[in-house]
Amino acid sequence: MTADGGAGRIGVGRIGVGFAACHHGEILQGVFLDENDRPCAGLVTLPMQGPGTRAEFTPTPGTSPGQLTVFPADRTKALRAAALAIEECAALRGQAPCRGGELTLSGDVPLGLGMGSSSSDVIAAIRAVADAYGLRLPPATIARLAVRAERASDPLMLGGRPLLFAQREGRVLEVLGDALPPAVVVGCTLGGGTPVDTLSLPAPRHDHEDVRAYERLRALLRRAVADADTALLGHVSTESARRAQRVREQREFGLLDRIAGRVGAVGLQIAHSGNVAGLLFDPAAPDLGHRLRRCVRALRTCGIPVTRTFATGTTGTTGTTGNTGNTGTISEEHLHGRTHVRRDRPARSDTTRRRAHLPALRDDEGRLGHGGGTAPARHRHRTTR
Repeated sequence: MTADGGAGRIGVGRIGVGFAACHHGEILQGVFLDENDRPCAGLVTLPMQGPGTRAEFTPTPGTSPGQLTVFPADRTKALRAAALAIEECAALRGQAPCRGGELTLSGDVPLGLGMGSSSSDVIAAIRAVADAYGLRLPPATIARLAVRAERASDPLMLGGRPLLFAQREGRVLEVLGDALPPAVVVGCTLGGGTPVDTLSLPAPRHDHEDVRAYERLRALLRRAVADADTALLGHVSTESARRAQRVREQREFGLLDRIAGRVGAVGLQIAHSGNVAGLLFDPAAPDLGHRLRRCVRALRTCGIPVTRTFATGTTGTTGTTGNTGNTGTISEEHLHGRTHVRRDRPARSDTTRRRAHLPALRDDEGRLGHGGGTAPARHRHRTTR
């Protein structure tokens, strides 16, 4: 825990700001053995740069707990996180908790797709409260508070390293390495893009065979990270998604698996508690552009909305604007052919009439991709009161 230089006692009107990213579902999720050989639920998320939640917190000292509010009003998990963070930060500062205040959330993480929207809200809220107190809480503290606020949390407070994280305990089971193997992900949504109430999902039941199977996948993922083996990454992700079918069946799983085989993907990944999914490709493939274009066409032909294409370990994504990022891995030429062909030129600010090739999670009309379906709620809200 560090304090920003010279920040004194919390004062009326001091605004704290926090941000947290989201993710693109899981690479691996199941039950694993911890350091004491105890079975423990854990997951490895697929990081994604771009969408996230921004939180602003304005404390009101001398008020009652009932005067702590959140906007939008349905972000009750973030409200609980803010209350817990106030208690934590006040204790660290040796002050009485301010109790009341205003928490405002804004962002572009779709709700209920399995992208960690609630964890993003919660972590951003905790960081905003800490900032109002002139503190920077360590990730372990944020994880502890996040789990208390929402019962299970994604490891968004820990950055983009591949971690096996015990989501219900808020602790790292294993650091798998510095970065996932390089991969290009063509994102899509299943189930018509409808939001999923994660709290309504049945609790998974695992036996000793499940533990052995997930431990094998854990070992394979560890090797994939160590060797930067994209094909092995795809194998682990596909097998994890296949096993998750026993808990929450995705009717498009078989179709997505067949498309992956036809277009030369190394595997697929599906959020275990939502409808976001992706097909994984080796960026070193000499015909990467052809594979990506075939993948996009196949998904759209089957009525599966395409969302965005991005690369692991980079900030490069292709969304509604057709921007290519900074890696050189994903380009307009990869996705849509040679850029000198008129119909494939990237859109500019003066070409608003032209439809983007790869829409982001919702297009300007609020629809998911080109495949239709019901768009989930998306919390883009005010940033000032």
